[in-house]
Amino acid sequence: MLNRIKKVLLAVAGVAVFILALELLKTGARELQPLFKTLSVDSMTNTLGMGWLMAYMVLSGSPVAAVSLTLFSSNLISDVQAFAMITGSRLGASFIVLLVGFVSYLRGRQRVASISIGVLALLTTATIYLPAMALGYLILVNGWFDDVRFGAPTALASAIDVVYDPIVHLLVSLLPGWLLFFAGLGILLLAFNIFDRALPEISPESSGFQRVSDLVYRPWVMFIIGMAVTAVTLSVSVSLTILVPLSARGYVRRENLIPYMMGANITTFIDTLLAALLLNTPRAFTIVFTEMTSVALLSLLALFINYNGYRRSIEWCLEWIMRDNRRLMVFLAIIFIVPVFLLLI
Repeated sequence: MLNRIKKVLLAVAGVAVFILALELLKTGARELQPLFKTLSVDSMTNTLGMGWLMAYMVLSGSPVAAVSLTLFSSNLISDVQAFAMITGSRLGASFIVLLVGFVSYLRGRQRVASISIGVLALLTTATIYLPAMALGYLILVNGWFDDVRFGAPTALASAIDVVYDPIVHLLVSLLPGWLLFFAGLGILLLAFNIFDRALPEISPESSGFQRVSDLVYRPWVMFIIGMAVTAVTLSVSVSLTILVPLSARGYVRRENLIPYMMGANITTFIDTLLAALLLNTPRAFTIVFTEMTSVALLSLLALFINYNGYRRSIEWCLEWIMRDNRRLMVFLAIIFIVPVFLLLI
């Protein structure tokens, strides 16, 4: 009972800190315009690379997705640029799975089972998200989802102003604008850390997870499980890294992993939708909804139209990369060089 009360209080505290972080990011972002001009961040490719690299740096995609919305709310980037930055954040988040797999390998697990799960996550995410970015671009520029616009309720927006405006004004008087933004980023990471502590603990050692390989063989079942686990953990990084020890121990077969990852990549947007609502910028909600819908549509097409062909293609790429260390090193170099190139072109 006490543990449940503690988790509820942590969740409330996490929301409060999350709102403060968004307010600071939104205020501090206005001072970053010279930096954006220096870096020539003026296209979708630039923000795609920026989101990708930032996710590497903070080892999470959700904070970067929230940052992209605050930059949009401050008119530093356009809607399609924010959309691309969110896509980049999800590509970068998949790297965390590879990092966890490498650590698992260093601790004595099988190399192929531990590291390949990270490569598989990157391949699955890229093959869905990049086409989804093209689809989402068409949706945004043609205004197909323009009516899907939600902001914070008036009462909530007023309450946020009353509570947080004095805090933000105090910090504005104490900190330079650019430092205010980075302070907001640090507080945002703290908020997600509090959320992690408030969420239910899901252990890959539990008997329920160990029976997954015996109970589910159909792709759509793993797809739903991936959606459900990520909806609970609010982090695709967490829900995917759960797979590393499960795969290394043989509890989950590789053919079960791809649909799980596809499902996880959809419900990972729940916290980003919350950020869009709290920012009270209706167009921000449209951006996230467009991203979520595009990813869901392409995932469902891959799952139900030609899943076997899609799975074989992904597995062929995975086996080719993992065949020797030189190919793996080239792959790792590419996933670091590409976002830098995208940011600078």
